[in-house]
Amino acid sequence: MKIGIFFGGPAREREVSFAGGRTALANLDKGLFEPVLVFVDGRGRFRLVQPDFLQHDSLLDALPDDGSGFSVYDESLPINALDATLPQLRPDQFHAYFDLAFLAMHGPNCEDGAIQGLLEWYNMPYTGPGLVGSAVGINKILQNDLIALAIGQEKKTATISRDAYERADKAQFFRSLIEHLGRPIVVKAPHQGSSIGVVIVREADLTAFCRAVEQCFFTMTVQPDGWSKLSEWTDLTASEKHGLAQAMVSLDSGISFPVVVEQTGEVITHPAQFVEMLDKQLGKPISLASVNAEDEVLFEEFISGQEFSCGVIQDDDQVAIALPPTEIYNAQAFDFQTKYKTNVAKKRIPVGTSLENNRKIQMAVAEAFTKLGINVYARIDGFLTPAGEVLLHDPNTIPGMSPSSLIFKQMAEIGMNLANSLTYLIRQSLRERIRTGKDTYHLKTLLADLDAQLASRKANPLPERVVSFGESDESFAAAKQQYYQLAASGTVRPALQYIKSKAETHEVPVFCLFKDTIEELEAALNEPRHPLILETNERAVHITERYLP
Repeated sequence: MKIGIFFGGPAREREVSFAGGRTALANLDKGLFEPVLVFVDGRGRFRLVQPDFLQHDSLLDALPDDGSGFSVYDESLPINALDATLPQLRPDQFHAYFDLAFLAMHGPNCEDGAIQGLLEWYNMPYTGPGLVGSAVGINKILQNDLIALAIGQEKKTATISRDAYERADKAQFFRSLIEHLGRPIVVKAPHQGSSIGVVIVREADLTAFCRAVEQCFFTMTVQPDGWSKLSEWTDLTASEKHGLAQAMVSLDSGISFPVVVEQTGEVITHPAQFVEMLDKQLGKPISLASVNAEDEVLFEEFISGQEFSCGVIQDDDQVAIALPPTEIYNAQAFDFQTKYKTNVAKKRIPVGTSLENNRKIQMAVAEAFTKLGINVYARIDGFLTPAGEVLLHDPNTIPGMSPSSLIFKQMAEIGMNLANSLTYLIRQSLRERIRTGKDTYHLKTLLADLDAQLASRKANPLPERVVSFGESDESFAAAKQQYYQLAASGTVRPALQYIKSKAETHEVPVFCLFKDTIEELEAALNEPRHPLILETNERAVHITERYLP
């Protein structure tokens, strides 16, 4: 089966998606699937690319250099600059290149039902939840309301539109929020993921609050006597101006391009154009807004408790099975910086609490998954309060796909390596697309062919290849890398073997693949499995047995 791996996209999470595309390419089982790479650019155009496109450190590095001295995303480049090197692919051509679209994209247009609807129009099956679950999963305001209805949770929230905020007395509004929500206040952009557009306002500081709200609207006010660094623009050197304009490109912390000058309606697509505009207009207030600015901002009470993230998969009868939840600790906030740019946050599976509380988390997550109309798989985050209450938020219908993503770690706990997990995702997605009643015969044929191949593998297992390693962390890391490559080759069945000494060796189970050091590995090998993990393994065995030798 030819699999079109879709990555990139117009959303702010495209760098996360770029890394996810690389993971999918590297770990797709080549004995079952043939990958075809589809880069979705910032304007939403589909482009065929070769594997070397994904070998760059970031999407910014992979895109053509326009010679301006700035590093920019493709919305800042002329379309013909991309067309010259990255050929476009029209949706009506998809079937000529692949049989199924593997979606490794996140955020608006990628995770909200937009791309899913386009693919359904062209009878192209795709991975992940369908239209209903996707639409719910991208809207944090709607999520809160529906989760409250689904599982009866109570969480204090408030919202405000951009127009209402501009008219409001900011100080009075801030005071009213503190009265309603207390402090700290969590400020969120409602349609973003990866913790982009999330700010925690901890102090009764009006200036900090206004900055947070602007950040979540993706707007910026530049005024001579204001708080912005740009207010001192005329005192900056050319190099400093270049640095600030380059920082604007950032998708996770900057306003990013294109932006609109709201006083004039001028659209600025490039940082060089931005520098030129400020040189001409500074001295009077300027309001800037991303062309994809949010129209509402969500405010939530700050929940004190144990933060967790819990994946969900389902069986052919649409029964949701929550995976062992991961606790995130040792971090003030699990924001974008903490998730992707530091190693501060610690993680453990399951949550460091009682077996009963872990079961409560799984039950709440599975119930929300089902009642919100999500299917195939998802990851739902939340908090366990000191009183033992489970509060959920932010269902993620296309979880991050780095090799160390939480959902892959949780699937490893039930015996599924990365290649197995991707195969599950493709197969279960096919099963769920059949339920839409669109192109049913063709989809059933694809599913039957894949099931026949999986059954043949069980009847005639691939030859085993043992990968051995010694007592150094470096040899452990190298062995894991080789294991993943072999698992994705589709030609052998890899097994890890830890040689501690001439007299002592250990077979390393799949759940230990995500241990980082020999010390962690030995601890895991010597500890009994947690009862919750054993229970989850038993509940999911009718799913996992299809994919495991």
